[in-house]
Amino acid sequence: MTTLRLLSPAGGQRPLSRNKKQRLARGYVLAGGASARFGRDKVLIELAGKPALVRVLEVLRESRVRETIVVGKKTLYERLGARCIKDKWPGEGPLGGIVTALRSSVADKYGYYRNLIVSCDMPFLTAEWLAYLCERAARSDAEIVVPRSANGLEPLCACWRTSAVGTLQHAFDRGVRKVSEGIALLRAEVLDETDWKRFDKAGRLFWNMNTQADYEEARRILEAEEK
Repeated sequence: MTTLRLLSPAGGQRPLSRNKKQRLARGYVLAGGASARFGRDKVLIELAGKPALVRVLEVLRESRVRETIVVGKKTLYERLGARCIKDKWPGEGPLGGIVTALRSSVADKYGYYRNLIVSCDMPFLTAEWLAYLCERAARSDAEIVVPRSANGLEPLCACWRTSAVGTLQHAFDRGVRKVSEGIALLRAEVLDETDWKRFDKAGRLFWNMNTQADYEEARRILEAEEK
């Protein structure tokens, strides 16, 4: 059973730092995965006239991240106008993509302290929610600020400290592949329904497209909203 090292709201919150560098966050989209259940690359499917990847990148850019990067195949996604870095462990699951993203931020000359990492297949994310998530992370001493829905933790829509990379890399090298097991090694602040419900009136904020039927439903909803 996974045990989280939780921070209490009182103990884990602090005023926003006046050091702008410490408040910088970089946005990452995880575009890896074989999409076995889906049957084709989910990143490239169209939703309301745009590829799914483009939609997620636009939402990230409208939030408070300073830049956006896709963790995935450069040859496949750069033609969509995305800046890409190669997943160092393709086929090893999302934890490898998260470690890849954090390693990239460590190496970057701007010294990003936090990283908003989301999955490519979440069509109902909003810039308002992601901005709030970044703000909570900027106030927190946690190594990860992660929402929890009725389905459990939502680590593919979370804000990770760059400094967590050492712990996660060590765990990954030891064979850990479940993201939840990686989170259990970190100081975590969990946001529950009282934090995110106001951004999710339709109950779809963390909804993702695992199957073709999910995609058809998402497309129907988005097209209806645009009418």
